Amino acid sequence: MSKPSTRHSPSFTIEPAEKLELTDECHHYQERHEVNWDIQKYFAQRYSIFSWYDEGIYMTDDAWFGVTPEPVANHVANDMYEIDSKKTTLVDMFAGAGGNTIAFALSGRWERIISIEKDAATLACAQHNAEVYGVEPGAITWVHGDSFEYLDSLKHRPEELHPGIRADTDATVVFASPPWGGPGYRTDEVFDLHNLQPYNLDQLHAACSPMEHALYLPRTSDIRQIAKLAPSGRKIEVVQYCMEGASKAMVAYIPEKGVTVADT
Repeated sequence: MSKPSTRHSPSFTIEPAEKLELTDECHHYQERHEVNWDIQKYFAQRYSIFSWYDEGIYMTDDAWFGVTPEPVANHVANDMYEIDSKKTTLVDMFAGAGGNTIAFALSGRWERIISIEKDAATLACAQHNAEVYGVEPGAITWVHGDSFEYLDSLKHRPEELHPGIRADTDATVVFASPPWGGPGYRTDEVFDLHNLQPYNLDQLHAACSPMEHALYLPRTSDIRQIAKLAPSGRKIEVVQYCMEGASKAMVAYIPEKGVTVADT
């Protein structure tokens, strides 16, 4: 009689997430009186954030502060449709409640979308919301983990990643809509991106490079700081995204390093 195998399946530092259940931190608020005072203004704009909100959209209280309004998310996804067709994988560094990820999935542009969220309850909301919007199962590979750790492994130690979330960096674009905490981003006429918290401009750029990446930033961000990130011989496109006549954010589209104008 043969002995039972003592071999173990390989372990990986980061793996795809399973379907997570909604928790007590996940809410579908229906009336203003249910909502904490500090998110009431966002709740009032809920149909601009998710037009299908009444179909059963769930969010954590923290997620209200960072979600991209749906018209802006759709516009960004449409603009990113024009990126070099050889780029077939999109990594969304900060999934949040799923606004951008859902727009990317519904655009049909990407063969693979890898969407990362550090908070389990927020990720559960994002997965649920993608289902509400009719995103095809398997169109998004969700990751519960730290996006900086993921990108570092992807670039330097891909064997540490589960095969389902490995990607060819030459064919990958990174989208980052980070938290905007920090002094002055709401009030400064020109916002110093070194004050962005908890991740500043240099940290975000270093994590995404050398891949092509798009950074979703405050509307008053210092363009001079962004311009310094341009690879030699290249330019950075910066787009202001407006809704109802008011700018909501800017996106800096940063080319990959190592590609010259003659190559494009």
